[in-house]
Amino acid sequence: MTPSGNDTVRIHPLVVRITHWINAFAILLMVASGWRIYNASPLFEFKFPSDWTLGGWLAGALQWHFAAMWLLALNGLVYLVYGIVSGHFRRKLLPISPPALWHDVAAALRGKLAHDDLRVYNAVQRAAYLGVILIAVVLVLSGLVIWKPVQFHTLGLFMGDYEGARYVHFFAMAALVLFVIVHVLMALLVPRSFPTMFTGRARVPAAARGD
Repeated sequence: MTPSGNDTVRIHPLVVRITHWINAFAILLMVASGWRIYNASPLFEFKFPSDWTLGGWLAGALQWHFAAMWLLALNGLVYLVYGIVSGHFRRKLLPISPPALWHDVAAALRGKLAHDDLRVYNAVQRAAYLGVILIAVVLVLSGLVIWKPVQFHTLGLFMGDYEGARYVHFFAMAALVLFVIVHVLMALLVPRSFPTMFTGRARVPAAARGD
């Protein structure tokens, strides 16, 4: 134990840290190239600034998008398999209940949401991480319909065929970007959580350890 009464404990396993940063890189590539693809045939009365996009033109953006897609899919599969088999999801993301979620949302809005023990996710974090997994699944499924509308015609029926899948894909992308923005803001508000995604360890107060 350190003189300050804190001790260093493991927060994030190595697999979680590696897949986290690969996911972040792949998502950045997919969003930036996806915005360039969107600009070629916009759904709404706006386009994304060219400086925010990747690929230079439609064909180049498609190449970046598909390359990042395979990286994200394979890395995401590793993360999902590890999370389920190791029990990581069960320990970190469950249980979650509406009353607990409402309590923590209210505390967050008042600026009183505690982050003393970084090993334990609060209800807001659990809901957000479960939600982003669901968003990723929707992105993959809608992306498959856009990529291969004939082969995935049956799946496309649940989304309004090809055009409907484009809208589903767009709004899922928007939800993912919103999650990333909130995730970064939370890291800035609780800066001691950021180094743990590199080292995997953090100092936890003795009171939080139950010592």
